[in-house]
Amino acid sequence: MIDFRSDTVTKPSKAMRDIMYNAPVGDDVYGDDESVNQLEAYACERFEFAEALFCSSGTQANLLALMAHCERGDEYICGQSAHNYKFEGGGAAVLGSIQPQPIENEADGTLCFNKIAAAIKPDDNHFANTRLLSLENTIGGKVLALDYLAAARKFVNQHSLSLHLDGARAFNAAADLNVDITAITQHFDSVSICLSKGLGAPVGSLLLGSKALIRKARRWRKVLGGGMRQAGMLAAAGQYALEHNVKRLSDDHANARYLAQQLSTLNGFNVNMKKTTNMVYASCEPNINIQQLAANLKAQGILFSPSKQLRLVTHLDITKADIDTFIKALAAHI
Repeated sequence: MIDFRSDTVTKPSKAMRDIMYNAPVGDDVYGDDESVNQLEAYACERFEFAEALFCSSGTQANLLALMAHCERGDEYICGQSAHNYKFEGGGAAVLGSIQPQPIENEADGTLCFNKIAAAIKPDDNHFANTRLLSLENTIGGKVLALDYLAAARKFVNQHSLSLHLDGARAFNAAADLNVDITAITQHFDSVSICLSKGLGAPVGSLLLGSKALIRKARRWRKVLGGGMRQAGMLAAAGQYALEHNVKRLSDDHANARYLAQQLSTLNGFNVNMKKTTNMVYASCEPNINIQQLAANLKAQGILFSPSKQLRLVTHLDITKADIDTFIKALAAHI
């Protein structure tokens, strides 16, 4: 299948599968899984954090970060479009008794510091305690500028808040900015990194932070059922992804630009040509039956999520030839 639904659909390569098959394993809950330990040690060095924790998903990593930073009745501030507010089942509120305070994202994906400051609660028993600012990079494929991240660090210091990064696609941001990942992560108290999107691992995310924060997060991981025992095969895939699949992310970005250009030549699609790393957004004219179009292309082995507002995602399993096949199939059915 040619699958544009998300970069979560990537499949492990043969080389990655071979690494997984031969990975030494143990009981990670006891700290005995050599491959998990190796991944976490590698991540500490790679991202320049004191401690790392291998998690089952980005949703789990973000939830653990929120629960490690905040206590019951505390509050975190995030974007209205933030994944850990909008797309993670309300886990912070449901499981952590943590109140989210969403702020409308600006057009470039940032949050206005004046609006954040206005949302910080006073030290009063009527209010939740504001503890944390959470940012996302990339957000909807948009990259937050390095000077904005530096300003966010200065802002939280001034307001005695901690700063978390949902960095599910932080490597895409680093590739777009042509910087090392640490140029982004250096500003944050905690960072989640997804291994199973553009990096191509089958499962898993990392949570990075201080020793005290990760010790607390590790306990919450166990409470939430995240003790994965012999997880070394998954951890080995994650380390392979970090070591081999980062530099090629720029290929996905180039393919996204090519996809946007080709899609814009078709009647019936209005393509947003703004730069958004590995995502292409387009709207459909009313005369296009997008549900039927998706069904027709699925029968030809092409998948995308049907909506009047389309999001098409490029990744390591999408080639330029795949894009040509997709455009040709679209043209034949509109």
